[in-house]
Amino acid sequence: MPKYFEDLKVGDKFVTPRRTITEADIVAFSGLSGDYNALHTDEIFASETQFGGRIAHGPLGYVVATGLSNRTGLFDGSTIAFLESQWKFTAPIYPGDTVHLEMIIAELRPTSKPDRGVLIREMNLINQKGQLVQTGQFITLIYMKAPKAD
Repeated sequence: MPKYFEDLKVGDKFVTPRRTITEADIVAFSGLSGDYNALHTDEIFASETQFGGRIAHGPLGYVVATGLSNRTGLFDGSTIAFLESQWKFTAPIYPGDTVHLEMIIAELRPTSKPDRGVLIREMNLINQKGQLVQTGQFITLIYMKAPKAD
């Protein structure tokens, strides 16, 4: 059952299932994006950097966060559009890390149209050690519930 504008309140928190970032994820993302930077694809090079080994692409974590958000089913059928995001990369994600997403409702704003509102969620991508690896906001347009017929 999807959540609509009226079902939410500022401060509501939702936690997603976990997902392990695999070697296959990194290889596939390199191919899809065309980003073959040695930090992601060359273990010997990467082992000599501050990271001590290969790391996942920053945008891969962002994309995984969108997928984890969708896995909750909270907004299936109630989302109209993804409007904007703000995102920070706070720590590396390594192959084999398991991440989950914590979503907090930060703001709810009605629009000039009576059937929709703006939803702002604080998004925190956290690894298996409890370390925040990426954080930001997702701003979406969401439906309000249809008014009941009299």
